[in-house]
Amino acid sequence: MTEADAAADEVRATRPPRHWEADVLLRDGRTAHIRPIQPEDRALLVEFYSRVSDQSKYYRFFSPMPELSERDLDRFTQVDHRDRVAMILLVAGQMIAVGRYDTIRPGYAEVAFLVEDAHQGRGIGQLLLEHLAQAGRERGIEEFVAEVLPDNQAMIHTFKDAGYQVRSTFEDGVMELVFRIDPTDTALGVMEQREHRAEYASIERFFSPRSVAIIGASRRQDTIGRALVRHLVLGNFTGRIHVVNPSADSVSGMPAWKSVGDIPGDVDVAIVAVPAESVQDVVLDCAAKGVHGLVVISSGFAETGEEGRMRQRRLVGLSRSYGLRLIGPNALGIINTDPDVQLNASLSSVMPPRGRAGFFCQSGALGSAILEKVQNRGLGLTTFVSAGNRADVSGNDLLQYWEEDDATEVVLLYLESIGNPRKFSRIARRVSRRKPIVAVRSGRSSQGVPMGHAVRKIGAPGEAVDAMFRQAGIIQVESLEEMFDVAQLLAHQPLPRGRRVAIVGNSDALGLLAADAANSVGLVVNRQEALGSDATAEDFEDALDAAIDDPEVDAVVAIFIPPLNVAGAREDVANVLAAVGEQSDKPIVSTFLGTEGVPELLRVPDVAGSSAGRGSVPSYPEVEAAVRALAHVVEYAVWLRVPQAAPVEPGVNDLDAARHLVNEVLMRHPEGRDLDFDEQFRLLTAYGIDLWDTYAVATLDEATTAGEALGWDVVLKATADHLRDRPDLAHVWRNIDTPDEMAQAWKSLTHLITDPDNAGFVVQRNAPPGVPVTIATMEDPLFGPVLSFGISGPLTELLGDRSFRIPPLADHDAQDMVREIKASPLLFGYRGSEIVDVAEIERLVRQVAQLQHDLPQVRTLQLPLVLAGAGGATVLGANVRVEPVKDPRSDWFVRRLSTMPGDTLPD
Repeated sequence: MTEADAAADEVRATRPPRHWEADVLLRDGRTAHIRPIQPEDRALLVEFYSRVSDQSKYYRFFSPMPELSERDLDRFTQVDHRDRVAMILLVAGQMIAVGRYDTIRPGYAEVAFLVEDAHQGRGIGQLLLEHLAQAGRERGIEEFVAEVLPDNQAMIHTFKDAGYQVRSTFEDGVMELVFRIDPTDTALGVMEQREHRAEYASIERFFSPRSVAIIGASRRQDTIGRALVRHLVLGNFTGRIHVVNPSADSVSGMPAWKSVGDIPGDVDVAIVAVPAESVQDVVLDCAAKGVHGLVVISSGFAETGEEGRMRQRRLVGLSRSYGLRLIGPNALGIINTDPDVQLNASLSSVMPPRGRAGFFCQSGALGSAILEKVQNRGLGLTTFVSAGNRADVSGNDLLQYWEEDDATEVVLLYLESIGNPRKFSRIARRVSRRKPIVAVRSGRSSQGVPMGHAVRKIGAPGEAVDAMFRQAGIIQVESLEEMFDVAQLLAHQPLPRGRRVAIVGNSDALGLLAADAANSVGLVVNRQEALGSDATAEDFEDALDAAIDDPEVDAVVAIFIPPLNVAGAREDVANVLAAVGEQSDKPIVSTFLGTEGVPELLRVPDVAGSSAGRGSVPSYPEVEAAVRALAHVVEYAVWLRVPQAAPVEPGVNDLDAARHLVNEVLMRHPEGRDLDFDEQFRLLTAYGIDLWDTYAVATLDEATTAGEALGWDVVLKATADHLRDRPDLAHVWRNIDTPDEMAQAWKSLTHLITDPDNAGFVVQRNAPPGVPVTIATMEDPLFGPVLSFGISGPLTELLGDRSFRIPPLADHDAQDMVREIKASPLLFGYRGSEIVDVAEIERLVRQVAQLQHDLPQVRTLQLPLVLAGAGGATVLGANVRVEPVKDPRSDWFVRRLSTMPGDTLPD
């Protein structure tokens, strides 16, 4: 390395990584900004220190220290961001906390915090510890030590409650706490619980405001501001409504205030409908007033192009810097149907009935259509958010809220993009265990994103996104109509215990149609009752009771065609269905053919005029829609019953050895490179994967020497991409046992191959026969690790017959991956062939997934040819590329809010 290179490395080492800077959410749901300290922060530090109490200073330095000396200021603000790291927390440009670690010896550092008294109790010490620990891990720190006075209980709990195994000693009146900072499951669980509580608190304030200010309210009838006032008033909002218009004395009969600051009392939420260029001034006024959050209806941001995108980035940064959360901009608004709130802070005049579902979408125009559909169906919602450009508050935040909201039993998502797939997957996996999530995902074929929402494309294949949804237990549907079909069933009927269904109806033809529909979506028809066209309501009741009592039936499909000239028959059967449904512990769906309009809910007569209760039977105009909705719910019920624990491979994985190898390569090649065979062998061996010896050869003499080294019975093959996996196997010569046979093989292959100099010849031992399979992973910048499995060969690539999963895998994921590809019969004795050792294939899938999960520096890993036989599996080749990562998935280990798309921080 030259002196110039060394100097450049030193500069890079003293510059903090970009991803160390982030917006964060505090315990009370307000935002702050964390970043590494800089020499320019001296004045901020002095002002901060002047506001800290004498007791807090004593707790930090163990002695009276009323002021910081110039030497102290130099020491605290001038750090190398390597052995000495310091993070500060800012709100409204003021420093409110500082934390730091100083390396004592390699792998071991002392950590300490100081939090302004006015901001203590907001979880700041815990946040600083998370971010310092992640920075330390990236710098090779393994253990933190903290010296704390015994009566500083708050700081002691900060360390002990972080999920680390803390060892404590007491000497000379000081407690010494020592703990490893590995991101253990316990520590990550603690972090996720804190994240959940903070994000819930943040959104709960939007839905339960005591007072709302409408900024931009106008006296003109056709304005957005006037519509917002009207919808709040007509929706019977139970809190206080304030209108802000500097040019008017009153709006809609209410006094108009010149600014938010003039409003007497507190303001919880501000609804903003002013021109885009004025929104930033509104943010400053709201911050000074202490407003919790903004719902920005105003357009003119990222949906308009690059200038609007920059305006939106400044808006988000300004809002968060002052502690405010933001819904929008370009939003339709928010709704809460709780009778104690009755909040319609949206552009929609439709106030949906109270129900059991929460709904999140982005598009304002679509949001209006959704509310109309909800009202027409009588489905009902608890809460509704149309987030527009989704610059801050996203579907992830709403999932955190709805998980805790007892009134919300079903979560509905219309997703035009996924800003942070890693976080979405993690939260959705947890929420789905408690409540069903039904999602429509637009742009599935291209993974593209509308310009107005300004979110980057996901590099992972669309099939991988679908796999992530399945892993998370999300019920993914194709349309809004199908979403509401499923939601009506989930909100009002119990979950089925299995796939077995009974069909009860008064039409043979429709019964057969229902049976065909059920079989096509994986349901099993175990019972079919054809009652005849003259069946009465009593006949239906008897047949339904028998089907529900049948232990071989998990759900019932009821079909009814009104007979001719029988007045009131439909109402009689509907009442029977409603009464049976109210008592049944098995789900019932129905179809009343010949009726007009949208799907409905059949309710018992005495509550027909109220919101549909539990036990109401969903009725659909088409039998196919009823069966399809039932099938979706069955799949969710099956997912709930499958254990989600990750498998453990005791004593196999050597993460330290693998990590050392990767870091060693990247130290020599900072830009990254493909691993050679020896490096591949060492990496895979660390994860219990036996890679067969491979000798790259360029001449006949080298090939002969390789054959002798392997003890003969070898294979000579070409590995160039255009030759690999050819069906005619013209690039492979097997069963070579002597130098003469090698000479013949060399002559034949070099004659057959058009460009032998670039064929990439290798020599290997002859492998046992088997089915060729391929296992591959990639590291997507947004998505994280993505795993795929399939049968090797060009047909698999041509037909796209691969299964995908997102690590970490649950216990059943590897089994499902192997079985769900269309070519899986080849592994299970197709046409009399041997059944391969599927358990070994599943083990390899799990190990590759774990390797990719552990090592984000592995950009791609392929096992392109694994021969699966009855007695095991032979890994004949590997391709591995490692690259440095700017941010090694640190958002897995620290709490941070999303960033604007286009920034280098992860969404």
